[in-house]
Amino acid sequence: MRVFKFGGASIKDAEAVKNVVNVLQQVGHKNTLVVVSAMGKTTNAMEVVVNAYFSDKNAIQASVQEVYDYHTKILNDLFPNANHPVYKDVKVLFDEVQGFLAWNKSPKHGFVYDQVVGYGELISSTILSAYFNEVGITNNWLDVRNLIKTNDQYRDAVVNWEQTQENVNRNIDQRQLNITQGFLGSDENNFTTTLGREGSDYTAAILAYCLNATDVTIWKDVPGVLNADPRYFEDAQLLNSISYREAIELAFYGASVIHPKTLQPLQRKKIPLHVKSFINPLDKGTTVGKGVGIEPKVPCYIVKKNQVLMKLSSLDFSFIVEDSISELFKMLHDHKMKVDLIQSSAISFSVCVDNKFGKLESLLNHLEGRFKVTCHEGVSLYTVRHFNGEVLDSLQNGREVLLEQRGKETIQLVTK
Repeated sequence: MRVFKFGGASIKDAEAVKNVVNVLQQVGHKNTLVVVSAMGKTTNAMEVVVNAYFSDKNAIQASVQEVYDYHTKILNDLFPNANHPVYKDVKVLFDEVQGFLAWNKSPKHGFVYDQVVGYGELISSTILSAYFNEVGITNNWLDVRNLIKTNDQYRDAVVNWEQTQENVNRNIDQRQLNITQGFLGSDENNFTTTLGREGSDYTAAILAYCLNATDVTIWKDVPGVLNADPRYFEDAQLLNSISYREAIELAFYGASVIHPKTLQPLQRKKIPLHVKSFINPLDKGTTVGKGVGIEPKVPCYIVKKNQVLMKLSSLDFSFIVEDSISELFKMLHDHKMKVDLIQSSAISFSVCVDNKFGKLESLLNHLEGRFKVTCHEGVSLYTVRHFNGEVLDSLQNGREVLLEQRGKETIQLVTK
């Protein structure tokens, strides 16, 4: 069985949905599981709903209505018959969102986030499934929450692999085309959980692992995995092939094409991952699999914007040793900081973090009671695999380098 994943950009409007049908018609859709993200920027729009719930309840209705209108426009373009059952199906899902917001009593942001934001994928998959059937591509819609079971670590849930495997074995008929949602799972109480932003790639890998799939294809608006983000670097090159190990390194450092958690389950069962263009579906794209390094062998650039660099030193000029470092990491963990770079000396400790949960101010309050802290917000972290002197010169040109760290194959620069 094959697993296809289509992201938000590939289903952002009616024409994009029709193009997905075109892709399936060109590459085939027998014995295939399709995993879909929310349409376009729906996840961002649903986050606005969650923020309204906590900060301005008078704005909830308008923010939900905006998401509803966006999907209604797509429905109108795809299904001219206003009596088509899909209209009712989508309306029911929006009613569930509003019902939850009305009766929920939990003050926990992460819990509310997952229950609300997850509807983006439920709505998109419902629309795609109905349209596939409309054009003669018979399919089976599956609720991924009945497949992927997790703990209750909302917004970044951990998969229960044994239970998930049992559910996949029991619920997926591999002889037909199936469609389900990325990003989502459910806990032991059947509340919705999410696997982290951009987690739909990870969903595809989880299900591929459990299905012993022949391969996974992630359909993107780029020709494959490039050696640099074309938004920030000119003359980005297509990588024809990458080893699992190299791709894991790139994903760990923040390469946006492949989700960091996606590769490990695929590597364990040696399932190839293809990254291909939904604009030119017959092009080869990039294959990630068993092998050595990358081809062609060129420097690979990764940039993470809006990071935070903290430089810490002891208040009494004592050494920063094991007990201090242990305390630091506990604080970083408690405040859900994603650590991207660490550098230490006898009396100082520097760390570059991603403040993705907005807990920097609280962290700084805790740190400043124990350390002298210098904090630089809004910095950029550049990581280059397979760097050379020319690469370093180009990165340092016109930028203030706050921190540099290099190894045999990788260099990282924090710049303002």
